[in-house]
Amino acid sequence: MNNPTAKFKSGFVNIIGNPNTGKSTFLNRMLDYDLAITTPKAQTTRHRILGIVNGPDYQIVFSDTPGIIRPAYKMQELMMDKVREALDDADVLLLMTEPDEPGLRDENFLETLRKTDKPLLVLINKIDLANQETVEKLIDRWKELLPGAEIYPVSALHGFGLDQVKNRIIDLLPEAPPYFDTDQITDRSERFLVGEKIREKILQFYKQEIPYAVQVEVEEFKESENLIRIRAVIYVERDSQKGILIGRGGQALKRVGRAAREDLEKLFGKKVFLELFVKVRKDWRKDESWLRRFGYKQ
Repeated sequence: MNNPTAKFKSGFVNIIGNPNTGKSTFLNRMLDYDLAITTPKAQTTRHRILGIVNGPDYQIVFSDTPGIIRPAYKMQELMMDKVREALDDADVLLLMTEPDEPGLRDENFLETLRKTDKPLLVLINKIDLANQETVEKLIDRWKELLPGAEIYPVSALHGFGLDQVKNRIIDLLPEAPPYFDTDQITDRSERFLVGEKIREKILQFYKQEIPYAVQVEVEEFKESENLIRIRAVIYVERDSQKGILIGRGGQALKRVGRAAREDLEKLFGKKVFLELFVKVRKDWRKDESWLRRFGYKQ
């Protein structure tokens, strides 16, 4: 039973970690909603995405961030800037790890976490893939690396241990009014969610460089009572990538469109008419003007 005299609590809970440790899966579980796209490929998450969980006397603003990497080009540098922002503006920090990676790929981030005065929870995810002895060794390992952190073994995919983590987060939130409307689930627009869903399908269906050379821009989103009409452009960096993305007779692109449309109809609860086009924009991942256009840079 809720305490009627309790004050409202609200704060930013920022999720960081190596690529593909389950950060987006964790966020979706917390929201009970498929907000963040998830695939087995690294760098699936490129932007910082807020997911908002509302309760009778609390609001948790989760922030999903790109996986921590050593940047190889401008877009990745900007992605890591978003991670650093998350370290600075968090009320609570969640470090997502997994059994196969008992450490951070960038030692500088680890050193920053050692020095933080913010509450830090280390979530050892995917414990359904590890035995008890391995999990116990990982707990000891993280206690050694981050003595000030609290350690929680979890499985974001199966929901194990998440209630305990959520309750602890609520305990740690500062007293504050809600930052967002209490019926709001994210700060991102419908156009952004459409672009991410299309990119998710490209990550799932294509190999090698194609998914990483792709950016989706939604040019039109028109909603009526029973139908949403969407026109989106998929940008690639080279003509050869365009040919692979479209496929023989356009079949590969049709597959992407069909899968994305089915997911979008579930997301929005109505019929979707989706048109996809492919254009070449050479080396857009290194071009600051195009990175600004695509939302990586202010």
